[in-house]
Amino acid sequence: MGGNGPALLLLHGHPQTHMIWHKVAGTLAQHFTVIAADLRGYGDSGKPDDDAEHFNYAKRTMAADMAELMSALGFERFKVLAHDRGARVAHRLGVDHAARVERMVLLDIAPTLAMYRGTNEAFARSYWHWFFLIRPQPLPEMLIQADPAQYLKSVMGARSAGMAPFAPEALAEYERCL
Repeated sequence: MGGNGPALLLLHGHPQTHMIWHKVAGTLAQHFTVIAADLRGYGDSGKPDDDAEHFNYAKRTMAADMAELMSALGFERFKVLAHDRGARVAHRLGVDHAARVERMVLLDIAPTLAMYRGTNEAFARSYWHWFFLIRPQPLPEMLIQADPAQYLKSVMGARSAGMAPFAPEALAEYERCL
């Protein structure tokens, strides 16, 4: 947490941590009090065991975590900037805690239900990690932890830009946290 001004909660995507914001946090802190949080199960956050319904990692549960965090830090109202999976959590945060969220920017978020409804082979191949990550534990965890660097390359490097946009220190942090 740092900076001056209204509270701005930053939420990362998968498989990143709060480190994704390292290049912009300083600039944002000139205008906002920046809170770059790790979502439940990511980075150095708590990692409770999962349950059959995935309640411990549901977007609603993680949104409640963020609302509690902001309360604990003394912010009853705040703005949100969120990416990817963090954007889905932020969306839920805005629905469940609408009076607290003043503004919200969601980056790189796809209409999940529409995408699932339109699933075909091309989608499944491109978004394979969606289906992989909902497998019962401990299979995804074991396979990811067997070679975290390869998992990162598979998920983050498969797009046209490859791994070039990612700072080495950010990649090292993501790998450490997997």
